[in-house]
Order: sequence, then C-alpha cells, then structure tokens
Amino acid sequence: MFIPLHDTNSLKYIKVQYVTISLIAINVVVWLVTGLAATQSFSDATVVGLGYIPAVVFDFADLEPSLVLVPENATYLTYAFLHGDLMHLASNMLFLWVFGDNVEDALGHFRFLLFYLACAAAGALVHGLVQPDSEAPLIGASGAISGVVAAYFLLHPKVRVWVLVFFRIPLPLPAVIPLAFWIAQQFYMLLVDGDSGVSWGAHVGGIVAGAVLVLVLRRRGVPLFDRTIVTPKAVRHVEATPVPAEEAAAHSSVPPTHWGR
Repeated sequence: MFIPLHDTNSLKYIKVQYVTISLIAINVVVWLVTGLAATQSFSDATVVGLGYIPAVVFDFADLEPSLVLVPENATYLTYAFLHGDLMHLASNMLFLWVFGDNVEDALGHFRFLLFYLACAAAGALVHGLVQPDSEAPLIGASGAISGVVAAYFLLHPKVRVWVLVFFRIPLPLPAVIPLAFWIAQQFYMLLVDGDSGVSWGAHVGGIVAGAVLVLVLRRRGVPLFDRTIVTPKAVRHVEATPVPAEEAAAHSSVPPTHWGR
C-alpha cells in the first residue's frame, strides 16, 4: 500500500549507520552471487540449503545430505540473507535504509546487529509454528525488517516520513499513520491468509520481537514515542549565546522595510 522514501530524522548518537549499510551490502552481494550471476541449479541449491524449511527443522522431513549446506538451526538466520528476485531484495532494503539508521542510532551498533538477527530468527520461528509441516523454503529479510519497522514505530511515531502511496502519490505523513496501517495489515493477513505464498507469520514474528527487544536494548535515556526532542549540541550552543545589549538595540532601531512586513 505504501513505499517509504525518506524520513526527516537525523542521527543523534552515532555518526554513520555502519551496521545498516553493511547489512544492505551483504544482502546485495548475496543476491548477486546466488541470484543474478548464478545458474538456476546453483540458485535452487542455495535456497534449499540455506532457506528455512519448517518441516526439516521440526523433523517432519529430512533434507538429502547432498543438499545440506549449514546445520538446520543455522537456517533461522541464513534464510534472511537470501532473496528471490530484485523486487524482493529492493523492497526489503529500502525499508531497512529508511528506518534502520534511526533504530541503530537508538540501540548502538552491536546491539542493533543482535536485534536484527533476533528479529530474523523470531520471524522464522513464527513462520514455522504457523506452517510446521511446510517443505517450502522461507527466504527474505522480511522478518528482520518487520522488527525494524516495529522499533521505529515505538521510537519515532511523530517523525515525518515521505511515502509513496499506491505506488504513485508522494505524501509526507507522521510515521504512526503508514506504520500502524502496515503493522495492522500484517496481523490481519496472517489471520485471513496465513498459509499463502507470503509469510505473514514471519512478518508478525519480527514485529513482536522488534517491539519487545527495542524496549530492553535501546540506550539508556532514549525515549519512546518521541516524548522529547534532542536538540543537537551546536544548536543548543547558538541558542545559549547571549546577544550584547548594544547589538540588540541596534537591531531594534532598524526601521522595518517592505521585505519584513
């Protein structure tokens, strides 16, 4: 229903969102290697060997030894770095680019990395609980991205976010509007279409994990719901600098012009 384009939310604690950028780079490189530049057989093998397959994890089925690339429990994480096509990759990475930097800012680099991986694992777990006997591999960063969206929703609901509504109408909206709608949509779709080709369970698992983890992993003093606005030090310094009385008097004695009316 909407595509995030940009938010007006500067970083307050870190200079560069190193983890967010690195995660995007890793996902792009993995897609280039396993998707764009790979043969169909190699691509299929990586999806089966690194994707999350509930029936295998919950012992309803066994994967042929020749197809096993990592221990089955490792697929709780590896699946989140695979994508089916360019659109799948681009949509996930766009959400991560727009919302990930501020969540990383609120948590710190290392804790954000843990947060991202935990949300990915939670997404896979809920997907598996919803479809425990499914033999279809789950791939994509949607579970982790859903956690990032939930965290942003709790941290910065009042921040203006430019979104593209219905793929054609750009609008600046408070984050609470598009994100609340998006989150509600994931829960609704899980209820009405839980076993579809889209893993709504992974989205919901990531949302729940993200909402819980941001409460305990955020930096000390970082508020929820934009309760306070942190003014950059440079701005505070300018505001605190007194204006000499002579200068103030000089300014007040200047007659108004038509430019100032």
